[in-house]
Amino acid sequence: MKDIQVFHYDAFATIPNQGNPAGVVLEANHLSKNEMQEIAKRVGFNETVFVTKSERADLRLNYFTPGHEIPLCGHATIASIYALKRQGLLPDRQEWIIETNIGLLPITCSEGEPYQIKMKQGKPEFIPFGGDREQLFKAIGLCADDWDERLPIVYGSTGTWTLLVPVKKLSSFAKMVPSTDKFPAILKENPRASIHPFCLDAYDSQAHMHARHFSSPYSGTIEDPITGTASGVMGAYYLTYIKPELNEANLVVEQGQELNRDGKVSVEAKKLSSREMDIFISGTAVWVGEIDKRILE
Repeated sequence: MKDIQVFHYDAFATIPNQGNPAGVVLEANHLSKNEMQEIAKRVGFNETVFVTKSERADLRLNYFTPGHEIPLCGHATIASIYALKRQGLLPDRQEWIIETNIGLLPITCSEGEPYQIKMKQGKPEFIPFGGDREQLFKAIGLCADDWDERLPIVYGSTGTWTLLVPVKKLSSFAKMVPSTDKFPAILKENPRASIHPFCLDAYDSQAHMHARHFSSPYSGTIEDPITGTASGVMGAYYLTYIKPELNEANLVVEQGQELNRDGKVSVEAKKLSSREMDIFISGTAVWVGEIDKRILE
């Protein structure tokens, strides 16, 4: 594996070492799933993405945390498309179809740099949380009084499951300390889910929501600096629980400030019917460097 090239891109940022780091392998056709998993483990980022050929789309993307494969990852998608576009490895147009483990998804890209990449996510789904709220908040270093009782705590997914936890105050986020080993016992309906606390205040006046994202212990990481899929499902949550009278919303979600990795995700949510919704996220990326091959030896 020492001959594998793994590139480091930061998504949802224009400055290196901001946003969310992703490992990107642009030529992964010859790699097995076991080899992909081993590379992701050695790289150690929250996700590493592997680009392969597809018979159904322009390309296929597989996403791995250090601990397991996941169906969809927003920031790694943005990073890989940005890398492919910059290196001239995509068909010469502004729209492509990617194959993922949740199906075929359209991707669009602006013409000029910094490329703004827009991806569709999966169909939004929600499941009620029936666990112990006190234990839930304790597991992220808060108390149950920090819950914003105007809004429900629910599991949400646009491709990858997370627990959406509304928090009253922005000041609470700097105090959060996750005990991820306690998550599975608390998340009885979905033990492998991550936890995504958010609030309706933000540091940036242009942002509509602030969030943190604490990883499932099965993933092998602790916290994701800025999360594309969770930001997408927050758009669906917004139209479902916060502003159900609206048919569409355009939001900016900020994340990563507590980790000194400022990042922002643009989210578009559109109702198609009472049960269906389209979710898009968009952002850019920046090249940081090549992963030291010695970690792959």
